[in-house]
Amino acid sequence: MQIPIQISAEREGNLEEWVLLELQGDLESRTHEEMKNKFIGDLHFTKQGGIPVLIIGHHILYGKVQDLDKPFLYLRKTSDAPESHEKYMDSTLPSVSNTEYSVEAVIKKKLLFKTRPKPIIASTNYSP
Repeated sequence: MQIPIQISAEREGNLEEWVLLELQGDLESRTHEEMKNKFIGDLHFTKQGGIPVLIIGHHILYGKVQDLDKPFLYLRKTSDAPESHEKYMDSTLPSVSNTEYSVEAVIKKKLLFKTRPKPIIASTNYSP
């Protein structure tokens, strides 16, 4: 079975380039709710060397940029619903499904955060 994958004409030559974010360990919320589509932190890069810095709550993580051995493609699936046999008197007709995948972005690099997070401690030099 062949699965057609296409790059649309308007995206050809200028695909979005995404970056994969890799964290070691678990990422949990205090309320144990699902993390999907939630804000988890701020990503910055240092001026000297472009080292990625991820701030999550009161913790800071330092990472590094790595090239992937093989790039990933982000694909979007589009399909038409299969036609039902109930429309036809002859149930020997196969159902027809038109499934396609289009390339939305390419991922060539990853940001690797493998060190333990360090707590952010604010010092206050308050003197009345």
